[in-house]
Amino acid sequence: LALNPWDVVLCISGTIISCENAIVVVVIFYTPAFRAPMFLLIGSLATADLLAGLGLILHFAFVYFIPSEAVSLLTVGLLVTSFTASVSSLLTITIDRYLSLCNALTYYSARTVTRTYIMLILTWGASICYGLLPIMGWNCLKEPSTCSIVKPLTKNHLIILSVSFFLVFAAMLQLYAQICRIVSRHAHQIAIQRHLLPSSHYVTTRKGIATLAVILGTFASCWLPFAVYCLLGDYSSPALYTYATLLPATYNSMLNPLIYAFRNQEIQKVLWAVCCGCFSPTMPFRSRSPSDV
Repeated sequence: LALNPWDVVLCISGTIISCENAIVVVVIFYTPAFRAPMFLLIGSLATADLLAGLGLILHFAFVYFIPSEAVSLLTVGLLVTSFTASVSSLLTITIDRYLSLCNALTYYSARTVTRTYIMLILTWGASICYGLLPIMGWNCLKEPSTCSIVKPLTKNHLIILSVSFFLVFAAMLQLYAQICRIVSRHAHQIAIQRHLLPSSHYVTTRKGIATLAVILGTFASCWLPFAVYCLLGDYSSPALYTYATLLPATYNSMLNPLIYAFRNQEIQKVLWAVCCGCFSPTMPFRSRSPSDV
């Protein structure tokens, strides 16, 4: 096959995604202090994005060096599983943040840990089921007319994935709107109790809204173009449009470590400690609420 520049760019993106998220996975896995629910969810997100990056690299390698229908189904299945798990992990992090604010007194309990494991099982279980569909026979290799903009996925399969994305986005939007209200109310109460100036309340609220805007804005700008095009396009659509909308979607996995992991002060401490050679896996950390991540 002639080398497609878009495939090269996707492969490079996959390499960057893999390196970024591998750092997060290693830090969380090898640090016993990072066993709190919020770190488990961040680890799940990083693992999903790591697999997505590896899937992009493998897809490039297999398409140009080992072309095979069976291998194509495996790599596409891996990409579907990893990207679905990535989007679902973002939803679980949002749910965890919301519950940590609503149930602040009971958040650090065994019940929260159990709930976290249940969310992880559901997230990866559903993602694996979505990824296995092409391998189990739901593909368009025998009927090209049923293909979607992403071969060998069928149009119906991609519609289900797109609708699922919109449901996740709507849930995240609703939850973050509730989080914004709770943070604003808490900031107002603290300002009254400490006899602070009203401006301090608005500064805190504005910072919270700005953070939520970055989170939702990044997620929407990366995934919405591809999700919409999945509903509108079909097998006859130009491949250029598919690449032009799919590439920004991969950038979400590139930005997730910057938003959810590297901004966390505890993870920053570990990274700095590793860089200066004074890291100890048992070093103590101050417990933080997921809303601070």
